[in-house]
Amino acid sequence: MNTTAEVLISIQIESLEEGGYLATSNDLQGLLAQGRTVAETMEIAQDVARRLIESCLEHGNPLPPAVQAALKKQQRRATTKVPVGIEMGAAVA
Repeated sequence: MNTTAEVLISIQIESLEEGGYLATSNDLQGLLAQGRTVAETMEIAQDVARRLIESCLEHGNPLPPAVQAALKKQQRRATTKVPVGIEMGAAVA
């Protein structure tokens, strides 16, 4: 069974002299993304991060420590929504 996890990593974005932006990460070595706008750069960085992590998993390489820590934290916590039946009566104003 495949499960989906969401990991938050830190990225640094800097503006380039020639225009555009560059994203790197101390949490995920090898992350390098360039875009025309901050939003585009962030979107590309997310895709690069996902591919780097997937590559580690596919090749049996260890995950970066920041990613491992985030995954362990998620394994201890679960969030879900559950239906709750409420009798609607005089208490509802």
